[in-house]
Amino acid sequence: MRHRKKGKTLGREKDPRRALMRSLATSLVLKEKIKTTEAKAKALRPVIEKHITAAKTSDLATRRRLLTFFYNEKAVKKLLEKIGPFYKERKGKGGYTRIIKAGARQGDGAKMAMIELVDFKKKTTDEKKENLKPIKKDNSKKEKTEKK
Repeated sequence: MRHRKKGKTLGREKDPRRALMRSLATSLVLKEKIKTTEAKAKALRPVIEKHITAAKTSDLATRRRLLTFFYNEKAVKKLLEKIGPFYKERKGKGGYTRIIKAGARQGDGAKMAMIELVDFKKKTTDEKKENLKPIKKDNSKKEKTEKK
């Protein structure tokens, strides 16, 4: 019986399943959007949302706890410096990810899905566009050619 047993096994033992979740979570933090099977995306959602909620409080204890989970130090740095503060104003302890179904995989027909961080990519690209200044054209060359 499966009383009080939480989560899907994904056809793996405990350690390989934990390694899979760690690698998927690291990829999601670094790339902000990944394509995987629907079952893996649904299993990843509660894992990554707990870590994003923890990253809202950026202190040493949180950094050390996140370093024990994520494979890459760059992922922890991005989580604490960009993703955590971005979702700080968001109320509640979740709702940071979105799963979009993407049809069946060609080879084996597995259901595929995209999992992404909600509003994060859009907001950061808008900020980059605001920082860009329009380039002013130099009309002095045209004036010189017209004088000749």
